Amino acid sequence: MAKDEASGLSAEERAAVKQRAKELREQEKAGKSRAAGEAAVREAIAALEPEDRELAEGLDRVVHEVAPELVPKTYYGMPGYANGEGKIVVFLQPAKKFKTRYATIGFEDRAKLDDGDLWPVGFAVRAWTAAVEREVTELVRRAVG
Repeated sequence: MAKDEASGLSAEERAAVKQRAKELREQEKAGKSRAAGEAAVREAIAALEPEDRELAEGLDRVVHEVAPELVPKTYYGMPGYANGEGKIVVFLQPAKKFKTRYATIGFEDRAKLDDGDLWPVGFAVRAWTAAVEREVTELVRRAVG
């Protein structure tokens, strides 16, 4: 990921920032429409490379089953899920988007994962397995609990 000396951002990071600005404009027009959010997330998932798409589809399935109150919406072009205030709780950062060796399931500060003075908020994931699904299901359940 080569950085541009002038901005300090890689081409992928600059593209993500532009994507986020576009998302915010679109979300402003759509309001808190679940249908608009679901369409945007489905479109974002469909655009992913096959390995990342499988992970995104798994996370999407878990969120719909465990936390239907979360509203799908894109987050820097990535599939994300927001609380009633429109703030992202959980999202998937695809590996291919930033040319990393693994995707990340991330939780923002609204997720209720607090556990003492130190707890993880990002989880590397390389494949969607039954074990991964069980762990992500529990994390999402705790995050909205």
